[in-house]
Order: sequence, then structure tokens, then C-alpha cells
Amino acid sequence: MGINRVLLSGNLTRDPELRSTRGGTRVLSFSLAVSGRYRDQQTGEWADRPDYVDCTLFGGRADGLARCLSKGSKIAVEGRLRYSTWMRDDERRSKLEVVVDEVELMGGGRQAAQRSQEPPYWDGDGADA
Repeated sequence: MGINRVLLSGNLTRDPELRSTRGGTRVLSFSLAVSGRYRDQQTGEWADRPDYVDCTLFGGRADGLARCLSKGSKIAVEGRLRYSTWMRDDERRSKLEVVVDEVELMGGGRQAAQRSQEPPYWDGDGADA
């Protein structure tokens, strides 16, 4: 058995998308840009390179977060990795994403204006949204 936990911080690359499943569960989807460092083989200099991570959050917290997050928002997320596969146009597709359990708002976007109105941290129980 392995441990499946992910901790990331970065900026939203676009406004989050809020939707509902057929069963009524709220779903918030967003993409997070996180920085990685690499050494340029030609110059020997260190540089930042962004990596883009798709994230999905389920439940009542989705509504509250959709109101205070926007493109550019800086957040930290904790969750687990989920690998999905499906067929489209007779071609097999796959995706690795983070299913988010916890979110911490760190500044920027609409959330700066919301800080005084919304709790800055959701702990996964859904009671805050």
C-alpha cells in the first residue's frame, strides 16, 4: 500500500468552473500553475519553469470557493492524485489530476476582497460553505 497525498501552492491559470453532477454534488474545477526549477544545459543557469496541474474539488465548499477565486489567485491545496481514462473519437485519453481535500487562500484575485467576509481556510468538512 502506498501513500497518495499531494501538497501544492501556485496561481490559478483561469477562473474556476463550477458545475453539478447528475446527483446534485457541486464540483469546482481549476488549473494551478506551480513553479519548478531546472538548470539550463547550455548556459548552466537556473531558471523557473511552470507546471500546470488540473484540480477538482467536490461538495459544498465549491460554491464558496467559486465566489472568491479567480484567475491569478494564489492558493495552496492538499489532496490526492486520481488517474482517469476514457475513450473519445476511438482514441484512448487519460488525465492525472488532484482531487482537493483542503484549500488555503494566500492572496490575489477576488479573494483579497473576500478575506474579511470568508474564512481563509476550509478543512474538508463542508460546513464553512
